[in-house]
Amino acid sequence: MAELVYRPVVGLALTMFKAWDLKIDCKGSENIPRLGGAVLVSNHISYLDFIFNGLAALPQKRLVRFMAKEAVFRHKVSGPLMRAMKHIPVDRRQGEAAYAHALDSLRSGEIVGVFPEATISQSFTLKSFKSGAARLAQEAGVPLVPMAVWGTQRLWTKGHPRNFRRSHTPITIRVGEAVEAARDTYAGALTRQLRGRVQDLLEAAQRAYPARPKGPDDTWWMPAHLGGTAPTPEQLRAAEAH
Repeated sequence: MAELVYRPVVGLALTMFKAWDLKIDCKGSENIPRLGGAVLVSNHISYLDFIFNGLAALPQKRLVRFMAKEAVFRHKVSGPLMRAMKHIPVDRRQGEAAYAHALDSLRSGEIVGVFPEATISQSFTLKSFKSGAARLAQEAGVPLVPMAVWGTQRLWTKGHPRNFRRSHTPITIRVGEAVEAARDTYAGALTRQLRGRVQDLLEAAQRAYPARPKGPDDTWWMPAHLGGTAPTPEQLRAAEAH
């Protein structure tokens, strides 16, 4: 029953991307398994990242069940859609239920999408990873598939207005080789390895990205270490402390 909803939603998303004239460059989809469970792990720079993460799985004929904050499931429009597509609500006060739900999905052969940074990175650099994705993969006996997206922050991100105009925005997606989640590996070490893989993919996506800021007023979407004016992680931490 779920796919009666999921596939039309995917079709609608693809139609929207065409209307916005997005230039999507996706490489590495073959690293997503065609059969069986897996944890798909990505960086997080936009409210739309989950759509592009899911897009990367389509060539393998897979649909990804994303872990998303519970508030999205309470919305009168998005809530019924999210439930019908078998996405997984996460209540941070009661994380055990979401973990158990994701584990069941993995054991039944689903791909579960996770953002280990937990929140959007406003510096557009990689934040620290929580260990839940690694622990899920270990317990379910499935691989971790690292990936990175770049350019999605230009469409809609935290602290900036949405830009859904026909703007020819490039979106670059890179999917890496699967990381085996051995049960005898410390989850912290596996998480560090996974973060390193995502960092490498993010840098590869940034190198391949065909656009640069159009001028001084268009540098907000570039991280400081690449010459942009996005706040640094240190600046964000200082602001949070106050």
